Amino acid sequence: MKKIYLTLLIVLAAAVAESHEFWLQPQKFKYKVGEDLTLRFMVGDHFEGEPWDLQKHKIEKLELHHLAKFSDLRSAVAPAQKEKLKYQFTEAGTHLVALQSDASFMESDAQKFNDYLKEDGLENVMALRKKTGTENTPAKELYTRFAKLLVQVGDKTDATFKKKVGLRIEIIPQQNPYALKTGDYLQCLVLFDGKPAKNQLTKVWNKVGNTAILQNMYTENDGMIKFPISSKGPWMVSSVTMIPSQKTGADWQSFWGSLLFGIE
Repeated sequence: MKKIYLTLLIVLAAAVAESHEFWLQPQKFKYKVGEDLTLRFMVGDHFEGEPWDLQKHKIEKLELHHLAKFSDLRSAVAPAQKEKLKYQFTEAGTHLVALQSDASFMESDAQKFNDYLKEDGLENVMALRKKTGTENTPAKELYTRFAKLLVQVGDKTDATFKKKVGLRIEIIPQQNPYALKTGDYLQCLVLFDGKPAKNQLTKVWNKVGNTAILQNMYTENDGMIKFPISSKGPWMVSSVTMIPSQKTGADWQSFWGSLLFGIE
């Protein structure tokens, strides 16, 4: 499969400005049976974030998957706490946490919205705005966030990593990250509405100390990207799809997806 690398950027950790990325942040990525997973829900740019405000947003879905089993964790969320979720592992293996937010409304002036489209590779939306003569008008948007986290309990890995959980935008690794080491390659499949998202900008982040390294890539026609695991530490893959709004009150709907895992 041909690899497409648009840019390789080194981004120093900075204060959060306009927050795009959303991810589930654990205190670590590998656990023993009986240990507790505690999670923060993070939003921000450059893989540097701040806690997601659960006074403004709601969780539509929050599940923990292991093989064919899954648990609904919404009732365990503590909105007022910094660690929003605590869960004790009782089984060894690879575990997947999946979150879906509600749809939130945002209105942007024309320049801000056009800059946003350019930054996130949404050329199709920009082209449609130009075609309809609306590129110089403000935009009303409904955005929904979808986040996945993979963690490993004990030494025995399993196939949970590639489980499809039905998120509208979903990033699925094709190899278990906890079976990889630096120097290996990882393939990820990006799906939208269950179908491969082709030619879609996808961002691959890895963090080394306080420095975030970003690779901007486009998916192939089969929705795949492939990238090298160049260092240890946290890794995040993220992508966004935007379509004309299917709901009243907005011009556009965007769907933000992320996948987080760690390499040791």
